[in-house]
Amino acid sequence: MLNRRDVMAGASALAAAAALPVRALAAEGFASKRPPVGERRFVSKAVEAEIKAVKAKIADPEIAWLFENCYPNTLDTTVAQFGTFDGKPDAVVITGDINALWLRDSSAQMQTYVHLAPKDAALRRLFHGLIQRQARCILLNSYANAFMEDLSKPTDLEWSQTDKTDMKPGVAERKWEVDSLCYTLRLAHGYWTATRDKAPFDDLWSQGAKRVVATFREQQRKEGPGPYHFQRVDKSPTETLMLGGYGAPTAKVGLIHSMFRPSDDSTVLPFLIPSNLFAVSALRHVAQVHAEARGDTAAAQDCLALAAEVQAALDAHGKMPDGQGGEVWAFEVDGFGNAIFMDDANVPSLSGLALLGAVDREDPLFRRTAALAWSKRNPYFFQGSAAEGIGGPHVGLDMIWPMSIIVHARNSDDDATILQCLRWLKATHAGTGFMHESFHKDDPSNFTRKWFAWTNGLFGELILDIAKRKPALLAGKI
Repeated sequence: MLNRRDVMAGASALAAAAALPVRALAAEGFASKRPPVGERRFVSKAVEAEIKAVKAKIADPEIAWLFENCYPNTLDTTVAQFGTFDGKPDAVVITGDINALWLRDSSAQMQTYVHLAPKDAALRRLFHGLIQRQARCILLNSYANAFMEDLSKPTDLEWSQTDKTDMKPGVAERKWEVDSLCYTLRLAHGYWTATRDKAPFDDLWSQGAKRVVATFREQQRKEGPGPYHFQRVDKSPTETLMLGGYGAPTAKVGLIHSMFRPSDDSTVLPFLIPSNLFAVSALRHVAQVHAEARGDTAAAQDCLALAAEVQAALDAHGKMPDGQGGEVWAFEVDGFGNAIFMDDANVPSLSGLALLGAVDREDPLFRRTAALAWSKRNPYFFQGSAAEGIGGPHVGLDMIWPMSIIVHARNSDDDATILQCLRWLKATHAGTGFMHESFHKDDPSNFTRKWFAWTNGLFGELILDIAKRKPALLAGKI
């Protein structure tokens, strides 16, 4: 049986075979890799204007070309549906080379453009449609991470066909990941604060947001294992859960169990600290939307109460010694006092907490944690002749994720560090003009996922961030 890993491996082989030699780019003059205008799935005038304005600030032609290819990739290629449902906007944003809506990916992909929503009515309607679609998905099954475009059809993902869990029509995959629901709350808050547009935040959205909170509480598992279980027959142990599908044992300390990581790999210890920190931030953000967009102070207070409870549990159980006389956030804990330190490139990672607004970028605890994650103390930190960065177990050892390099640059105020990250990204796209899921530390032509819109969007965000914080870096040689 094929699974997602096999699909990614196959995509890697095809992509590597099709990739242009890096130096061939000069010969073709950095021709655009975007679809022709008539074949783009969604066109935003505000996004197109921003591409033009930012490109004019970039002296390096290859970085400018990468930005123009990557930044609009979600809109160009992944808006699979944009219409109405029950008279209201409805939109489906797929992850790229897998034809399904991931709650995490679709939210992160669209977050890239949220600052432009006030300038573009059509873009606001797209946000409205996605926020509404995500609410419908959550109400269908709040433990699922991915959904079908047609919510009346069973999954067509080959690797999900025989999963032992409570599948329903419309669910593409049912891996319980705290961050999936957090991302939808972050997107709603980002849209609300950017636009003050109440239209998406109707009763349907409110029901979905309240179901998120109820699911988080269920997965504190204070009174038993809760309703979620998952097992999959697969050659990789990270595709399934132990102990009848409920995962490893925990002490019930108020943290939220996340049975899978943002990578879609199973957790070793069920309290995934980056996702719990993200949950605290997301709950506080959605409380603001409940209060301001709907005047629902009761819902807002419920969110804030749960956020405070989880934060207290994090403070008590989420940290560990760094081996150097200090303290860092753990990656996973079990509440019994056991902890794992590592980092996985998929955000929320320990390194990516500031990017999400889950911690202050200058917080000393975060700075120590991120520095330790970008070191040999992290078993998934790789250094090679092509680049250095963080990967994870999902695609194997020695595979660096561009996402981690982007996060490292976003975390830094040091010009040399940011420039080095840009040089690594510039040197490892293997002639495709796009970011990938991962590449081999010594051989960028060995990569996974030729079409991965989330990381393309993050690269675009990085360039926007540098243009704002460090414009001189883009105006000079890279």
